Amino acid sequence: MEDTVFWEDIGEMIRVLVKRFGILNANCCDTCCGEEVSPAQSHIILEIGKRSCPSMQDVAKCLCMDITTFSRQIKTLEARGLVTKSPDPGDKRINLLALTPEGTQVRNKINNHMREYLNLLFSGMTEFERDTVVRSVKLLSEALENSGICCFR
Repeated sequence: MEDTVFWEDIGEMIRVLVKRFGILNANCCDTCCGEEVSPAQSHIILEIGKRSCPSMQDVAKCLCMDITTFSRQIKTLEARGLVTKSPDPGDKRINLLALTPEGTQVRNKINNHMREYLNLLFSGMTEFERDTVVRSVKLLSEALENSGICCFR
């Protein structure tokens, strides 16, 4: 019985944490960047910015998005001049993505907002508490990756 209560409690804590954390929630990018970029588009921009010309399939898989939904988001980002899509020279069936200079500016604004948010969040903690949180989040992230239940590969 205690085991069930533990799992219900930890499940609720994670759900509440995700909801409260909300860095890239529906209100984020209208207020942080002065840009009308949806949370999904924010994640796409950040992921493309971390890589050198990733394929559409790789980014969609990393973000756990089906390719049809992902393609619609990319078309919107292309139309806004934030992302470019070009065929892979080695395999024309694959499209590679890159941020435009404007897309890089939006990515930087999102990153700056996240940095400010995290500075505020951690400002009330001691160095030991911050280190503990970072180690714990890293451990949880690695457990998620190794579990096979998430598509972070």
